[in-house]
Amino acid sequence: MELPYNVDFTGKVVVVTGAGGVLCGDMARAFAQAGAKVAALDINFGAVEKLALECRGGGWTCLAYKADVLDKESLEAVRQRVLSDLGPCDILINGAGGNNPRATTDNEYQHEAKDGQKTFFDLEADGVDFVFRLNFQGTLLPTQVFARDMAGRKSGCVLNISSMNAYVPLTKIPAYSGAKAAVSNFTQWLAVHFAGTGIRCNAIAPGFLVSDQNRALLFNPDGTPTARSGKILAGTPMGRFVDSSELLGGVFFLCDDRAASAITGVVLPIDGGFAAYSGV
Repeated sequence: MELPYNVDFTGKVVVVTGAGGVLCGDMARAFAQAGAKVAALDINFGAVEKLALECRGGGWTCLAYKADVLDKESLEAVRQRVLSDLGPCDILINGAGGNNPRATTDNEYQHEAKDGQKTFFDLEADGVDFVFRLNFQGTLLPTQVFARDMAGRKSGCVLNISSMNAYVPLTKIPAYSGAKAAVSNFTQWLAVHFAGTGIRCNAIAPGFLVSDQNRALLFNPDGTPTARSGKILAGTPMGRFVDSSELLGGVFFLCDDRAASAITGVVLPIDGGFAAYSGV
């Protein structure tokens, strides 16, 4: 992987939740390549185990841990293992999150709904609750567990993953949009709460990327873009999707205590201009 610029995280312990996914897997890989000791956490242990083996094959330090970000006991047990294996956490990347079909409507507009399609009135309460918990509680609980070590040492960095949905909610996914807005708000709250402890708390808001979770929404089975893709790209001044590697410069900057020593409480869009475009 080609890193966005030369930065040295040697000696830093970086905990990445959701590291079994594309975006956070790339972040974990990049931190390891930059010298950090990486703890890759995911409920899908096979995915992070594969990542860790790849990193160690490159001569970097990365260990895999199975963890459920909605289970505080699970996280506490992983924290003890990370302390023993790598040391106390210096940087926490709260990357676990996602949407769920049970919290998604079939149509953008209620008046377009046809018989048998899922409308706003059919959204399942447990699906909506799961999406909120995964994104918000899945950010809050790991921070409670791993930032404890930072507070004791008067230094550290928490980086949350927000979304363009936090700025302008997308159609069809009300729970995910609301949950990511909560993550942005929580990032600011954490920054204020931890201001006297030496812990900086920021977030990135990725634009539209192609991942395993949204590929079916963006591309037809034959590989052609869907109508939703067309709308997204029409509203993105750069006219293309963001690549996961393009997040790394912002991630490294916000996590670098030298470069971003006075930056806390910000949510950085990395979106090809989407948030700046009015449509005209």
